[in-house]
Amino acid sequence: MTEFFETYKSHLIYGASVIAIVIVLHIITNVLNKWLMKKEAQKFLGAPEKPMHILKRTLNILWIVLGLIALSFIFVDKEKNDTLIGYFKLVGYLGGVAVITIVSATLCNLWFKHKIQEKTLLGYDPTSFKFLRYVVVFIICFIGVLFGLMAFPSLRGVAQTALGGAGVIALIAGVASQEALSNLVGGLFIISFKPFKIGDIVKVSDTMVGTVTDITLRHTIIRNFENKMIVIPNAVINKEKLINYDLGEMKCCEHIEMNISYDSDIDLAKQILREECESHPLILDNRSKKEKKDGKPLIRTALTKINDSSLTIRAWAWARNYSDSFSLKCDVLESTKKRYDKEGVELAFPTRTIYVNNDAEKQTKVEI
Repeated sequence: MTEFFETYKSHLIYGASVIAIVIVLHIITNVLNKWLMKKEAQKFLGAPEKPMHILKRTLNILWIVLGLIALSFIFVDKEKNDTLIGYFKLVGYLGGVAVITIVSATLCNLWFKHKIQEKTLLGYDPTSFKFLRYVVVFIICFIGVLFGLMAFPSLRGVAQTALGGAGVIALIAGVASQEALSNLVGGLFIISFKPFKIGDIVKVSDTMVGTVTDITLRHTIIRNFENKMIVIPNAVINKEKLINYDLGEMKCCEHIEMNISYDSDIDLAKQILREECESHPLILDNRSKKEKKDGKPLIRTALTKINDSSLTIRAWAWARNYSDSFSLKCDVLESTKKRYDKEGVELAFPTRTIYVNNDAEKQTKVEI
């Protein structure tokens, strides 16, 4: 054993030093990450934590990979040292580009977010800053990818051409002109700008409503409430105007309408509909403090339409999310119908009046 340690003493010291350096760098990275997240939270309220976690993981992986390459010098012949040095430089370069890109994109995103909050507080329109934030972050990430490609000799020409300016336009035009690649671009835009994400309930049209289950590079999959899968190409859904029930505030207002006859008591119909909504366990009190103080009712009801053979009574009922609002509407429609039958409020049905001429002087009136 002593002879073994004497023979490989230098290798063991070198290996132990490399492992110790990797461990120290790992600890420093974690400590700095916690410190930066704390400072970031103090300076920028509501700052996203995901970029900092990505940065920490990138650095930790970089230290491990560089450490493994450094340890490989012990086990390979000296003739292959140049190859390992090349791999070491390549990994170091790619890691450095990734770190700089993540830091630059995060700082720009936080700066724009601060400006947007400032504009909003001052009452100005922050739309231009929101748009520029996406553009700048995308450009930083795009340039970071191009600099990463420059590390590979076979892709260096493409990256240099794209960085030239005209190459960017040519590249985008060439990609967007192909249907298959336009789906790829649409998928990247969805992932980057996040109009919706997996798990969100979206409405593309009246026949396409459901939960987003997957977003691939080619298409988006939505599971509707009949448990059927709807596959929509990214190029199509990227252009559609859709409703995302889970974007921002999840609470939503459900319009619950009942059509009563002309002979029915409007006040009684409104009162019953309001009481059924207020007694439902899924109802959400959306009134402000001032409205509560002024004694405004929890549920607003009103006569909204005078139709050909009916009167439309509407209730504005709030729920915590889209699923609750759908259940609330179904339950209230059923319970209100039963109350109307019990209280003598007649629901409307189509009626027509037909006049039949028996002769020139007589006229018979028939109601259907």
